[in-house]
Amino acid sequence: MTWPMLFGVLSLMTFQLADSAFVGQLGQDPLAALGFTLPMQQLIIGLQVGLGIATTAIVSRTLGAGDEVRAYRLGGLIITVGGTLVFVICVALWFLQSHIMAALGAEETLLPLIRRYWVPWLIAAWTGAFLYFGYSICRSHGDTRLPGYMMVATSLTNIALDPLFIFTFGWGLPGAAWATVTSFGIGCLVIYPKLLKRHWVRFDLRQLALWRALKQLNAIMAPAMVSQLMPAASAMLATALVAGFGSVAVAAWGLGTRLEFFSLVVVLALTMSMPPMVGRLLGAGDVEQVRRLVRIAVRFVVVWQLAIGLTWVVASGLVSELFSSDSEVQEVLAAYLVRVPLSYSGLGVCMLMVSVCNALGLAMRALLVSTLRLFLCFLPLLWLGSQINGLFGLMSGALVGNLLAGAMAYSFYRAGMARLQQQPMSTDA
Repeated sequence: MTWPMLFGVLSLMTFQLADSAFVGQLGQDPLAALGFTLPMQQLIIGLQVGLGIATTAIVSRTLGAGDEVRAYRLGGLIITVGGTLVFVICVALWFLQSHIMAALGAEETLLPLIRRYWVPWLIAAWTGAFLYFGYSICRSHGDTRLPGYMMVATSLTNIALDPLFIFTFGWGLPGAAWATVTSFGIGCLVIYPKLLKRHWVRFDLRQLALWRALKQLNAIMAPAMVSQLMPAASAMLATALVAGFGSVAVAAWGLGTRLEFFSLVVVLALTMSMPPMVGRLLGAGDVEQVRRLVRIAVRFVVVWQLAIGLTWVVASGLVSELFSSDSEVQEVLAAYLVRVPLSYSGLGVCMLMVSVCNALGLAMRALLVSTLRLFLCFLPLLWLGSQINGLFGLMSGALVGNLLAGAMAYSFYRAGMARLQQQPMSTDA
């Protein structure tokens, strides 16, 4: 189940990097405008991933109980609820864009460019979320191949359309968003007919005990969604801190953040594949085997992410030249790449522990880990570093904060496992 998702997530990160590389050729201002949308993008992704976690848990559990018709109706409910929620958020973001940009510290000269980009970007965000809900239903039925293949296909389509829409048609920065809308739209036209053909979604929701279903959905979705939304809140505050150093800093920080997403692709795939394994072992009462599985995964993540970080350090000069034509952005990005990636091992462990804790039924512990990682380890050290050594100190603060977060998350997981051994099927409060 991991391999299709690994290639799928890798392809998504690749197209996002390709977007950044193409936009980087437009100059400093378009790159900075792109950087200011990243916190909002993480907000929407947090919502859709939280709902995706709930989808996998509820639909697969209902199928396991043998109630297929209810599982199909739950699929229809999830698509309806998810599509509506993301639409409402996108509309709210459109009306609040001026206030958001002011809060993030966007320069006045960037606002016209951001406004032109905002509409196609919001449409792309909604289309991507709608497609993701279809992927989640496929995964809940045990099919990871179709979502994995479609992620690859839509990503390749996006990369192919980027230069056409950005440069050939002369649409500039908005062209990148329209390329994403087109590729995700094609994905929806493939996924949803297949879901309907397989009868995995039904919209006769009146036959569903609606209030009970919504409560069941919310019980899992709410803590998972809040946990997923923490990085978005943190990204907004971090962007506001970085914006104090000018648009060059925001442009480089946005590029670095996209490289971070790409660097953590294996960890993201593990967070999707490990929960079913952990859940099965826990259901069998084999807590010691869960410990062994998690220990192996943690060791792998530490070694793998350390190797990734060292690779970015060695290639920092080449990568910064590849992703931006602006010499100032290149300098700041190179400084980012010799500092922050060295902490990806700690960040990877933290992400894995959040996923494992959710699978163990320790949802509140997972939420606590996410909260403390960002608001105790990451953001305070970002601010402290910026006070000591400006922008470069801020990056060093990110390095230390991520490493502390990894150690903290693993200690919280071990404490949770100790409680589970005493009360194997209990939930965490």
